[in-house]
Amino acid sequence: MNPILTLAKTTGALALGLAMVGCANMSERDRNTAIGAGVGGVAGSVLTGGSAAGTIGGAAVGGVIGNQTGKKKDR
Repeated sequence: MNPILTLAKTTGALALGLAMVGCANMSERDRNTAIGAGVGGVAGSVLTGGSAAGTIGGAAVGGVIGNQTGKKKDR
């Protein structure tokens, strides 16, 4: 795949993740979910060479991991 296209997709996914983090009304758990989804999407994209399925899968897995991070603190 074209490296410039891959970089553009990765940068776009990261920008979207950072934009979501900027929401003032998010709880800590919501922020962790958004950060996890952003990081997971970028990692999935990089690991699969820019595949859309890899990006979406990485975002889903990262979001779940981010959501579960600090779960014991919420109780």
